[in-house]
Amino acid sequence: MRRRKFITLLGGLAAAWPAVARAQQPAMPVVGFLSGSSPDPTAHGPFVASLRQGLADSGFVEGRNMAVESRWAYGDFNKLPALAAELVRYPVNVIATIGGDVTARAAKMATATIPIVFTAGADPVESGLVASLSRPGGNITGITVLTSGLVTKRLELLREMVPSADIIGLLSNRNNPNLAAETTDVVAAAAARGQRIVTANASQDTEFDAALADLARQGARAVFIFPDAYFTGRREQLVAAMARIGLPAIYHFREFAEAGGLMSYGANFPGAFRLAGAYVGRILKGEKPADLPVQQPTKFELVINMKAAQALGLDVPLHLQQIADEVIE
Repeated sequence: MRRRKFITLLGGLAAAWPAVARAQQPAMPVVGFLSGSSPDPTAHGPFVASLRQGLADSGFVEGRNMAVESRWAYGDFNKLPALAAELVRYPVNVIATIGGDVTARAAKMATATIPIVFTAGADPVESGLVASLSRPGGNITGITVLTSGLVTKRLELLREMVPSADIIGLLSNRNNPNLAAETTDVVAAAAARGQRIVTANASQDTEFDAALADLARQGARAVFIFPDAYFTGRREQLVAAMARIGLPAIYHFREFAEAGGLMSYGANFPGAFRLAGAYVGRILKGEKPADLPVQQPTKFELVINMKAAQALGLDVPLHLQQIADEVIE
């Protein structure tokens, strides 16, 4: 009887051992994704994939040694503070923000302790996200693609493509909190070149056609697209609307030109997200955001879509073709 009891006890311990071992294993780290847009794969799919690739470069793969918890605002920036608070309560180990400095600010307001990695277009020092680029301080760092700092260059390129465009239409999202300041920058830069800006707003893709028609009625001969996370996420719809109205436009990322837009000038967006993913991985390994400098693009790309130019009846100047990083035939 003693021998049977011993064998029974040993068998029970053996059966319980895997559960005990699992309980002793450290919990898998969780990365929170916070975005002002939607999870539509055609919208931000390539960028999220690049962020995941950056994580993989650092040794982190979802389901293997990390988990992901996502929150999407579907274009309603007013929802971001509550969504950020949800991630903090979850809790997550790191928050990666997608969709500009407005998303990053929502995360920063929600926590002073959980590390945050942003990908934003505005100057993060001017917007108050970090103390400096080299020493961001606090719990936040990231990548800036400097979309707002390229206004003059985009206007110059648009003038070269459409020399007769003395009136430029500015299409913006009325829900963007940076709208007033950046509109002032565009108006000032255009005035310095002898151009006049007329404006129209669209905060959903059902408003694109009406807004662009309004710009045409105001005399716009070309359109400057306000850098906005919602527009980036709905780029195919925006490019299609632009084709229907028949106005040339310059965009802020190459993905617009790849979707059929006339031309784009800006940083490589997927590359920026890959860098952000690598930063998230470094933080998961123990580095502090305060010690990771905000990274800036070292190269800006000019992409021209010749099919779009032909459809608009434009002869692309040879000079622009020569300096373009890519000409889509």
